[in-house]
Amino acid sequence: MSRRAQPLWLAGPSRFAALPPRAALAVAVAALVLLLSAWIVPGGGEAAAPVTGQTDLGLYAAIVGGIRSGGDYYSVAAQALRAGGYPLRPFLTFRLPTLAVVQATLPAVAMLALLAGVAAGVAIAWRARINAWFVGTPARWVALFLLAGGMVAFVQPGLVGFHEIWAGLLIAWSIALRSESRWIEAAAITLSAMLIRETAALHALAMLAAALIERRRRESLGWGAVLLVFVAILSLHARAAGMAAGPLDPVSPGWSGLHGPGLFADAMAKSTVLTLLPWWLGAPVAMLALTGWAAAPGGTGLRAALTFGGYALAVAVLARADNFYWVLAAAPAFLVGLAFLPDGLRDLRARLLDRRRIRVQRIVR
Repeated sequence: MSRRAQPLWLAGPSRFAALPPRAALAVAVAALVLLLSAWIVPGGGEAAAPVTGQTDLGLYAAIVGGIRSGGDYYSVAAQALRAGGYPLRPFLTFRLPTLAVVQATLPAVAMLALLAGVAAGVAIAWRARINAWFVGTPARWVALFLLAGGMVAFVQPGLVGFHEIWAGLLIAWSIALRSESRWIEAAAITLSAMLIRETAALHALAMLAAALIERRRRESLGWGAVLLVFVAILSLHARAAGMAAGPLDPVSPGWSGLHGPGLFADAMAKSTVLTLLPWWLGAPVAMLALTGWAAAPGGTGLRAALTFGGYALAVAVLARADNFYWVLAAAPAFLVGLAFLPDGLRDLRARLLDRRRIRVQRIVR
């Protein structure tokens, strides 16, 4: 058996270091396929526009203004959707009322302060995780730089009304904060994210899956309870939205884009600091970050990999080309995955090239 080499950047071996050779080969093939798929996007890299949210932000601002004028959320939202030419059916075309009601209640400066506070909490929590994962100042600074590169869209005051901005920050906070003794806080933060944007339920499912994999019965029950609460609230939302929409209102074209992983990679590249690169370079780098998260060790690494992988799958299978902003739910900490590549690729290569075996012989005299 080969002796594991000392980690390069990490405090311990990457997840790839424990793979048997066949599993390592499967991971290598999957990583290569994902890397190549980054160049296959609708419109040759022009499908995902830079994240501005101007049209949708206008819609959200109109809804907030209507609530401040005394209207109820669902009537105001239905009127704004009709005025903007948006579909009103099914109920998922209505955002959950949480963010709009909070915005209508608080002054603008308070919302900006709240957003800054959440972003600061995310940065502090992730700095602690990065310090535990990596050894040495250079590695930690690289990881922190990548974290900042993923959060560039999340500290823009003009996007304070964009639901994915809040959900993405809360999801990132939940991943970094969760530990064996603090999973309840992570679950509460995740529930808050789901009440702002229902797609945050993907993260809750990832956390539930990780708890089941690690056989944490109490935590599994907790995440299951959180999902049940969310389903109950979503059912009430569906009923209210259905009453606000009429039979003649337009129907959404649905969510079965089947654009493949390239849409996720391209949208992620254009939603982070990778937008400074040409799309043909930024998209594969985003896929490399996803591979890096697959190598991230520990429970936090597992949860991050399941969460980011879940959003990559959802965008690849379900999203239309104009749903590129779904990736914002995974964007804040996504690029940190690149910092795991030096150890992950070195460990993967070692497992692929390891052909030594122990042979036990029994000598009979």
